[in-house]
Amino acid sequence: MPRLAANLTLLYNEVPFLERFALAARDGFTAVECQFPYAWDARDIRQCLDASGLQLVLHNLPAGDWAAGDRGIACHPDRVDEFREAVSLALDYARVLGAGQLNCLAGIAPAGPSDEELRHTLVENLRHAAARLGAEGLKLLVEPINTFDMPGFYLHGSAQTLALLDAVGAGNAWLQYDIYHMQRMEGELAATLHRHLPRIAHIQLADNPGRHEPGTGEINYAFLLRFLDRIGYQGWVGCEYLPLGATRDGLGWLQALRRPDRPGDLHP
Repeated sequence: MPRLAANLTLLYNEVPFLERFALAARDGFTAVECQFPYAWDARDIRQCLDASGLQLVLHNLPAGDWAAGDRGIACHPDRVDEFREAVSLALDYARVLGAGQLNCLAGIAPAGPSDEELRHTLVENLRHAAARLGAEGLKLLVEPINTFDMPGFYLHGSAQTLALLDAVGAGNAWLQYDIYHMQRMEGELAATLHRHLPRIAHIQLADNPGRHEPGTGEINYAFLLRFLDRIGYQGWVGCEYLPLGATRDGLGWLQALRRPDRPGDLHP
């Protein structure tokens, strides 16, 4: 079974953020990820990681003002200075938290600039971020997002994102493949993962519809997670889903995957 990391932005949301680390460790996770750690002091998060024996494998670059509707600013021509400041802040946190890879959200395309200007801005911002991260041995990840949940999001397909990374031309820039988002936009999950495996550094999961735990929707995770083993995926899989109830009550899918006598069942 692939290595699974609990996304503590979405999982265990029945308790405050800093209390979620201990709960993830209690339930057998050895690693965690989060979307945006910046509302908390990095030293407090580090203390939670150490106390729980957990590794933080990923967090995002700051994405602008989320409450005001921002979903990333990397494609915004008028916010380049803000983006570069965000890269510096993300690196400050990564140094304390030990994250080896940071994810960049391109953002919703603003009205006004041409597509050529948006793409040029995004390429140059990603080159800057990749150089800053590469100097410290970190990977830069770029994630396409479905446009049903985030209308107007600039990057919304795996091939589109890989073409962008080709233009960036940085050896430490990788695709982050979110199974839920790409099921909604593309389908063909197994074939796409296999085809692009050499360029995927991180995977995230949730079922569809609803973005809930595996086994609640249409995606055959009993097959797909074992398929990742067969094709040799070595990275982490972030469990970035919205629990239907208390997180621990919905972990039957994980218990089933650990039972070799029930290989096709995600809900014992």
